[in-house]
Amino acid sequence: MSVVSIPERTRISADRYQKMVETGVLTKYDRVELIDGDIINMAPIGTRHSAGTARLTKLFVLSAGDSAIVSPGGSVRLGDYSVPQPDLMLLKPRDDFYAGQMPTPPDVLLCVEISDSSLAFDQTTKRALYAQHGVAEYWVVDIPGQCVHLYREPTVDGYSLALDFTLIDTVSPRGLPAVQVMVETLFL
Repeated sequence: MSVVSIPERTRISADRYQKMVETGVLTKYDRVELIDGDIINMAPIGTRHSAGTARLTKLFVLSAGDSAIVSPGGSVRLGDYSVPQPDLMLLKPRDDFYAGQMPTPPDVLLCVEISDSSLAFDQTTKRALYAQHGVAEYWVVDIPGQCVHLYREPTVDGYSLALDFTLIDTVSPRGLPAVQVMVETLFL
């Protein structure tokens, strides 16, 4: 009688992933991110996604001023096995603009995903990941639904506060209350 063995999963660490980027194994043309040790292909960016990201980036840059670093398309390190690339982040100001070290959850004032075709993934896997690692606030800009899903108060089991903002609403990041986003302007 033969013994059947099941292959073991090899998780890629965040350090190993960064080495793959630094040595050119992964390039800017590889639209991937590291989620729980797996290299995940990211959804292609469509015109509505791109426009939403550009609108929100402009609004954040103009209204945040020196209160935050606006980081479109950057990465955030979440523990030993995850390096997601949210569409936009508001980061605590730092003189080196995070050139010396990738941001981690204590650096993140707000993490935003612009969701056109990736809504289910952003609302489940990514939301759980950000909460588990203590990202203070997470927004999902829901392009098909024309609303903003806001999550605050992270716990290891998820966010304990969830709010939805529609076209008639204005939303602000808790860490930068002076930044006012009229939801309808994200979908013009």
